[in-house]
Amino acid sequence: MAKMHLSSGITLAVAVSAQAISIPLAPRDSQPQSRASMWKPAVGTTWQIVLKHPLTINPQSPAVEPSHVDVYDIDLFDNTKNGTDGSTIAALHSLGKKVICYFSAGTYEGWRPDAGDFKAADKGNRMNNWNETWLNINSPDIRDVMAKRIKIAADVGCDAIDPDNVDGYLEAPVNDQGPSTFRLDKASTASFVKFLSAEAAKYKMSTGLKNAAEVIDDVISDVHFSVNEECAAWKECNMFLKFIEAGKPVFHIEYPAGMEKDADETPLKDLGKWCRKSPDWSGPDVDISKMNLQLNGWVQYCDGKTFKTPRG
Repeated sequence: MAKMHLSSGITLAVAVSAQAISIPLAPRDSQPQSRASMWKPAVGTTWQIVLKHPLTINPQSPAVEPSHVDVYDIDLFDNTKNGTDGSTIAALHSLGKKVICYFSAGTYEGWRPDAGDFKAADKGNRMNNWNETWLNINSPDIRDVMAKRIKIAADVGCDAIDPDNVDGYLEAPVNDQGPSTFRLDKASTASFVKFLSAEAAKYKMSTGLKNAAEVIDDVISDVHFSVNEECAAWKECNMFLKFIEAGKPVFHIEYPAGMEKDADETPLKDLGKWCRKSPDWSGPDVDISKMNLQLNGWVQYCDGKTFKTPRG
């Protein structure tokens, strides 16, 4: 699940109500689905993100709500029956949508199907406020696990990846609560992001930088978009202008205080607190989506419109 901490980024929450299309999945040791070219989103691309539950697909009435967005950011495992079924992604493609697949690259989540692949020595301190632990992203074993996840994303048809929690050094530079001690720093994050992007590029998938504003200069040429959480709240939106200047979109979410569940609409006149020109934003406009921390499909856009994406 995307986090509100540090720099976990997310895009719009989207729901799929599309035809359930079955597509054959390539065996894990074979070539994934071919892509003619890598998708590179442009500034102004619209999006929705839903991570709380799988999207709901209605085979009798294929549709997407909200229908106007170009891109859906969805959980890799929850929407593919743990990497074995690409029908939801195929349904989105049939509606002309691109699909970004989310997974946590920098933390251990014990409920994931590959949880047994993580070695104890690579697990560090517990993440604040979330039932996850930081990982040693310098470890070859961790990188092997992530390479397998990226291949799964390719096999099920994802157009891009949204690897979360890559900047653990900001919360846990020294991990000493596990069976071994390891350190994380800015260089670790930059190296890890470059690795993830290179792996995704093998399958012609693009890669987003989730938050991690401090490493933008180091990786801007390696990633294709930003997924940002709360740059307006943290007064750091200017740090992401380099994406816009490079022709790469910033998919931006704000979580107003108290939005643990679905929130009431914010009057249009008050949306300026989060939307468009935030207090420290001096560059091009960036569309902002106001959501709740559950990322369960509820969203309010900067034009004041709200939507709730159906999900399981």
